[in-house]
Amino acid sequence: MTRKILLVNGPNLNLLGVREPGVYGTDTLDDIVDLVTETADGLGFGVRAAQSNHEGVLIDAIHAARTDCDAIVINPGALTHTSIALRDALSGVALPVAEVHLSNVHAREEFRHHSYISPIAEFVIAGAGIQGYEFAVRRLAHLLG
Repeated sequence: MTRKILLVNGPNLNLLGVREPGVYGTDTLDDIVDLVTETADGLGFGVRAAQSNHEGVLIDAIHAARTDCDAIVINPGALTHTSIALRDALSGVALPVAEVHLSNVHAREEFRHHSYISPIAEFVIAGAGIQGYEFAVRRLAHLLG
């Protein structure tokens, strides 16, 4: 059975490539899914990708991961700074979590400096663009052995 990573992207990440390219770059969500899938495949992992602008949909995807995934890579978008429910869902499934942000959230507005997800994540990658997702997959694969 192939090990699997759940890739979760939160609100507004469906607009990548057109939304604030000076901040988020010109790569699209499809580019991210392709990069994660290619990287994971090379390390012996499958990928299930989920993106939604609705918190409950993301929580349902996370809950479902507990039965067939080994780890989660998540860019929660703005839910990073607001969602205790998302944090609780991630804690509840007891899978290793990598938190990824395209931009350096610590060099941006003050409200972006707090994350409800970081304290439960194995690690956080911020400011590396889409390459941060590749780093996350590689690090999770290393942690999982």
